[in-house]
Parts: sequence; structure tokens; C-alpha cells
Amino acid sequence: MFEDKTLICKECGAEFVFTAGEQEFYASKGFVNEPQRCKACRDNRKNASKPEKEMFTATCASCGKEAKVPFRPREDRPVYCSECFAKMKEEG
Repeated sequence: MFEDKTLICKECGAEFVFTAGEQEFYASKGFVNEPQRCKACRDNRKNASKPEKEMFTATCASCGKEAKVPFRPREDRPVYCSECFAKMKEEG
């Protein structure tokens, strides 16, 4: 029914494959046009309009290392670095 197609990105000129699975998905959603941009260019366009998240610096309450977090730390709540936070999640 569907076969992989090689398309040319209208933005960067690179070839990309429009797979049979992607074509089936497009058809199931009622889309009639093929994609005009490769995955990288689509992602770049999508992320270009998103504002940068403000990151805050804090000290990890477990190991004492510097941690960057996407929220303003409060004195009454502990903040953990990525490694310590992951360990805590694993331990339950």
C-alpha cells in the first residue's frame, strides 16, 4: 500500500525519507500534503517560537554540588541536582 519516499527539504535541501509508516499516520489523520521539511528543520521551526526557560542556580541539599533548576528555589524547600534527584526517585 504505502512505500517509503525520498523527499527534498525545502528549507535545507537535504534528502529525507517519508516512511510508509509516516504516510499511513498522515492518511489516518486526514492529511493530504506530504511534509516539506526534514525532521531537523521541522523541530527548529517549532522550537524557534518558544522562549528560553530561565534557569536558576541552587546548591544540592544532598551532595552540595551546584544545580541548575527551571524554578526559583525557596529557602523552605530542598533542591537536588539531577543525579541526586534521580537516585531519590529510584529509591522510592
